[in-house]
Amino acid sequence: MRSFPKIISVDDHTVEPPDVWRNRLPARFRDAGPRVVRAPVKQMTFTGGRFTPEMGAPGGEGPQADWWIYEDLHRPLTRLDTAVGFSREEVRLEGITYEQMRPGSYRVADRLADMDLNHVESALCFPTFPRFCGQIFTEAADRELALLCVRAYNDWMVEEWCGTAHGRLIPLTIVPLWDPELAAREVRRNAERGVPAVCFSEIPPHLGLPSIHTDHWDPFLCACAETGTVLAMHIGSSSRMPSTSEDAPPAVGSAITFANCCFSLADWLMSGAFDRFPGLRVMYAEGQIGWIPYLLERADTVWAENRGWGGVADKVRRPPSELFAGHVYGCFFDDAFGLRNLDAIGAANVLYETDYPHSDSTWPRSREVAQRQMAHLDPATVERIVRGNAIELLGLSADGRWAPAAAR
Repeated sequence: MRSFPKIISVDDHTVEPPDVWRNRLPARFRDAGPRVVRAPVKQMTFTGGRFTPEMGAPGGEGPQADWWIYEDLHRPLTRLDTAVGFSREEVRLEGITYEQMRPGSYRVADRLADMDLNHVESALCFPTFPRFCGQIFTEAADRELALLCVRAYNDWMVEEWCGTAHGRLIPLTIVPLWDPELAAREVRRNAERGVPAVCFSEIPPHLGLPSIHTDHWDPFLCACAETGTVLAMHIGSSSRMPSTSEDAPPAVGSAITFANCCFSLADWLMSGAFDRFPGLRVMYAEGQIGWIPYLLERADTVWAENRGWGGVADKVRRPPSELFAGHVYGCFFDDAFGLRNLDAIGAANVLYETDYPHSDSTWPRSREVAQRQMAHLDPATVERIVRGNAIELLGLSADGRWAPAAAR
């Protein structure tokens, strides 16, 4: 079997160490900022796409977990946050402690070792406690503290998580979503340090924020376009996983996780944003790619035949499929159907991921899964999907590594 290129994963996750905010917030905020306590889990459910944990009193009886505490929020670490190294039968909805998770979830040296086991060169990592686009801080009451928390997370991400990883961890930052001007400033601050990507919500109105059909986000989008910062949208970054009913079991939502990406892409293609900001590029993490061809086909039909009454004639100047080709990237880790229909998506618009350390992760078999599903593709196309597109999109070195701006 021919050699397989080293993987660049555009969707992995960091489980933040307990001291991220305590080490970086001003002294007067340290007791109010995010912090970890150990306490029992009274109950925990995940139905209808909503996660509802209930914490017992610290020191009390019952299954123990490490909980993030911030304002009124009590959020436990769970086995779903860090499932690698456990059999599928062992992965249940349960609280865990740091000692019970694989150390690569939160320690750089252990993460790099686990990447070596999985044939991974480098990885872009989404947040865990702040949620996938930092919406925890947007929901906070104290906006002064929230802004300090956003900046503290980004400093930790750039300086510690990525700054000590020899270029193998690629920084992905968050912004204060409640203020697009502040968000733009944070994008520019981090771009000056060489940060290539920023988290954003797939469907902002689900967070109580304006949609991308308004001009509300223009300062933020302009900053991203001008600095070449990629908008990275992870499934669930609207704080609402797709589901069908309030009592639907988690398996329903898991089967349709791509749905929010589908809705979001229709939004972006019909928003006019790509015409207003030609340098803007977005990516959909963990959305898979098999659904993309039909959406593009349908969007082109609507644009061609219905734009007169569809509200897009004056702002969407090109067919949606052309906009997709120039601005959008789909990300996958296990999608044989999508790869069989790659011509309808575009090999230049596909990125690979391993989803470490989540329950869906292909670790430590990511190379095996990719080889099996890409066996029909020529070596140049495999190289492009597994690493080449990511190198180009994220401005990495030829060997697939990140360097801070000062080192370039």
